Amino acid sequence: MTDIETLETAILADIEDAGDEAALEAVRVGALGKKGSVSAQMKTLGAMSAEERQVAGPALNGLKARIGDAIASRRDVLKQAALEARLASETVDVTLPVRADPLQKGRIHPISQVMDEITAIFADMGFSVAEGPDIETDYYNFTALNFPEGHPAREMHDTFFLQPDAEGEQRVLRTHTSPVQIRTMEAQKPPIRIVIPGKTYRQDSDATHSAMFHQLEGLVVDTSANIANLKWTLLEFCKAFFEIDDVAMRFRPSFFPFTEPSMEVDIQCDRSGAEVKFGQGEDWMEILGSGMVHPNVLRAGGLDPDVYQGFAWGMGIDRIAMLKYGMPDLRPFFEADQRWIDHYGFRPLDMPTLFGGLSS
Repeated sequence: MTDIETLETAILADIEDAGDEAALEAVRVGALGKKGSVSAQMKTLGAMSAEERQVAGPALNGLKARIGDAIASRRDVLKQAALEARLASETVDVTLPVRADPLQKGRIHPISQVMDEITAIFADMGFSVAEGPDIETDYYNFTALNFPEGHPAREMHDTFFLQPDAEGEQRVLRTHTSPVQIRTMEAQKPPIRIVIPGKTYRQDSDATHSAMFHQLEGLVVDTSANIANLKWTLLEFCKAFFEIDDVAMRFRPSFFPFTEPSMEVDIQCDRSGAEVKFGQGEDWMEILGSGMVHPNVLRAGGLDPDVYQGFAWGMGIDRIAMLKYGMPDLRPFFEADQRWIDHYGFRPLDMPTLFGGLSS
């Protein structure tokens, strides 16, 4: 057996033994690469006589061709084997149920849904949405809202105080969304019609209270705003939000530093069964506070109380969500329990509209 035949036998055996494409590529490089065994034989042709090259040249070229064909054939075999192994390892059990797509599986949190519902109602009445910072100064959170330093009403708010800054000013986590009233009056001339949804913070936690909760306030300021306008606004809101044709409301005297007169608002309901039904029965439930904007608050906003007057109201978004959708406990709102959100959440495309139904 000649050297070429011996070399061919060894290379072909290596090709057959290659277990994957990486090993086969190593055999190809070892045989046909620049420093391969066949290439080394090709380099010897220059030192041969013409008669020897006539014999060795065709033999080596034939060897290269046969090795190339063997490698190509083996590569096809290895590719097919790899495909069959992948198909065997990545089988799909077609008897399993099909996974729901994100539009079916995903859920909108009830708080987000109720905020959208409230915004849709008041937008239809001509209100715009206003926002403000969660971290407020003492001035905007208390002083400008007729809570002077030392006022006992400050104790009602269970405030989270932050560490004083370099200038000694102590900021707070806002205890209500009312600071946005002052910021809006400073930046915008009447007439003003805004609603203010947002997060608020107080040191309180139980089944109906949370250290972080959501409020919505409304503010109307112009030259003729009055209590009759306030009552109509709240009545129309309650009918639209609770999706009832009519509802009785009563306004009870109360105290809020930023309004005068101040009123708590109760809504007619029936609590005799497992669910609270609004617009019927002989029971009453307090749902929000309201009143005419105090002259001191108007002055703090840069408005003349002899020219302008206004009314405002505020409610807990979490609480009215619980009332409307029958949620017995506030705490699961913030616990990220997938089972709870699957039960109480809303589908992503359930956009609340007045003509289509807020909670359809």
